[in-house]
Amino acid sequence: MANPAQLGFQDASSPIMEELVEFHDHALMVALAICSLVLYLLALMLMEKLSSNTVDAQEVELIWTILPAIVLILLALPSLQILYMMDELDEPDLTLKAIGHQWYWTYEYTDFKDLTFDSYMTPTTELLPGHFRLLEVDHRLIIPMESPIRIIITADDVLHSWAIPTLGVKTDAIPGRLNQTSFITTRPGIFYGQCSEICGANHSYMPIVVESTPLIHFENWSSLLS
Repeated sequence: MANPAQLGFQDASSPIMEELVEFHDHALMVALAICSLVLYLLALMLMEKLSSNTVDAQEVELIWTILPAIVLILLALPSLQILYMMDELDEPDLTLKAIGHQWYWTYEYTDFKDLTFDSYMTPTTELLPGHFRLLEVDHRLIIPMESPIRIIITADDVLHSWAIPTLGVKTDAIPGRLNQTSFITTRPGIFYGQCSEICGANHSYMPIVVESTPLIHFENWSSLLS
């Protein structure tokens, strides 16, 4: 969960999000080095008396051609690695289906018979102490911890987007089309997200809540509902 005046990301709760945070730090250090070099050169031009008689500087031209290429490679390689990791879909232990509506989500546990429910935002008047305004729902999406989860995402009416920042997941929900994504939660907890595609007047009232529990607790919960 994000905190007031927070500058960094939320704590990563999946391997993909951990990789994204590391890549962000890596890219930030590269950007800092580039900015420092540019500022140094600007200061040098302002403070030093430089000659303008040079007409040929092949060494300098070679450097400012090769150096940016190296920097781009240092950014592109880890980015492509993470991109392919996000598209990998191993054998899932559990497959879910999320259907976006105006303005709520429907979840189907396809591995269980008749385990389907709607998830609406909890009204402000019904919030309990410690709950978060505009983020709580009446039915959470319960998943087992440390298990590969595949979620198939679509929409019933307009474009939506199923996003959980702390899991590094954001997938568009498109009417008539099935998109899929996968993730693994590395710790138990409650993870909050929201619809991330403007979908109408109540777009900001479509929260997503995922609760990651130990496998034994998930099995007990699913046996009670199925």
